[in-house]
Amino acid sequence: MSTTTPEATSAQHTAAATSLLRFATAGSVDDGKSTLVGRLLHDSKSVLADQLEAVEHASRSRGKEAPDLALLTDGLRAEREQGITIDVAYRYFATPRRRFILADTPGHVQYTRNMVTGASTAELAVVLVDARNGVVEQTRRHAAVAALLRVPHVVLAVNKMDLVDYAEPVFARIAAEFTAYAASLGVTDVLAVPISALAGDNVVEPSAHMDWYGGPTLLEHLETVPVGSDPSAEPARFPVQYVIRPQTDEHPDYRGYAGQLASGVLRVGDEVTVLPSGHTTTVAAIDALGRPTDIAWTPQSVTVRLADDLDISRGDLIAAGAAPTPTKDIEATVSHLNERPLRAGDKVLLKHTTRTVRALVKAISYRIDIDTLEQRSGADGLNVNDIGHVLLRTAEPLALDAYTDNRRTGSFLLIDPADGTTLTAGMAGEAFDTVRATDTTEEDWV
Repeated sequence: MSTTTPEATSAQHTAAATSLLRFATAGSVDDGKSTLVGRLLHDSKSVLADQLEAVEHASRSRGKEAPDLALLTDGLRAEREQGITIDVAYRYFATPRRRFILADTPGHVQYTRNMVTGASTAELAVVLVDARNGVVEQTRRHAAVAALLRVPHVVLAVNKMDLVDYAEPVFARIAAEFTAYAASLGVTDVLAVPISALAGDNVVEPSAHMDWYGGPTLLEHLETVPVGSDPSAEPARFPVQYVIRPQTDEHPDYRGYAGQLASGVLRVGDEVTVLPSGHTTTVAAIDALGRPTDIAWTPQSVTVRLADDLDISRGDLIAAGAAPTPTKDIEATVSHLNERPLRAGDKVLLKHTTRTVRALVKAISYRIDIDTLEQRSGADGLNVNDIGHVLLRTAEPLALDAYTDNRRTGSFLLIDPADGTTLTAGMAGEAFDTVRATDTTEEDWV
């Protein structure tokens, strides 16, 4: 017998109606990502009249009778001229059941690094496959990036089913191959959907041509897939962004630490550890939007006051629960984003949450072969779009969680100290269970 009250049920429905899903689309060139996104926006009635009119005009000028929905997302002139997506295009739309932030990422191997940007905060990845070509190298690469970034849900959208006569065996073969590969990456939540973005089959409305498919449409799945996690199940992590000391007549002794809660729940009275110093104290007060509150949860921006006056500055981490051990030696899986190779011996800046420190690339243990997931040792560097395992030595200790435990406090960036260019996205620890690193001797950075 259910004990749920009508009030609780109503609250659950309200929460579901206003929940937010961040998702990214990916796939090889010409798999139809931009057309799919355009179809999703158009059929869900998320396109303004003037936007649709502009697309219709641009389509007619190209000699097309029907609107080219891909033009809704390919906003750069170079994208429209070449018919490809180059940059990450963010789109915001909503249905009565959920709000969405969509990152349409490029398909060309040259822009794989842009997928890392788009998928880094995503809770779901839609990987497109052309039904005529099946799973290709770039499909596997995008699946690997999604697994590397610990995106919890993956949708395989087998597109252009209209060009293979909506044949079920074609879909079944592609779905089986992709699901097996995803499983080898540790991705278990995969839904395969046969679609035609151009015709609209199974995107928003069910297809009349594929009655053999009994699953949800793409939008139905996006509206109902579980999102978020229980903040109370995660240890609290609060990176200090700014120290507030007004020292006014009204607030002569006020000392607050402002920032955004990266994970977990923080309550007044909680015992916390300040890292990297290791000092312990308790939360004396929490201010949110200028008003006191007893509790804060991810991803609120708040000001925290502590019971003791400690030496705390920007970049320190206030942690409740099991705290990570600060260290100068970091093993991480990285995705290299820059045209300039990353090599052993390079001096870089490492940005972790609100803290930036000097670091040295001690060694590049191996590069991961995206096709086989085997480690290729002996690499003298990582080139753009390469995924590999590195050893880093920092000038100051950092408190990183394993990325598998915490996506926010387990991630970091490597930056060129000369010009501030982002070089590499890093995830503390191992990427995939199928890959194992070799031991490397330690050495100090002078």
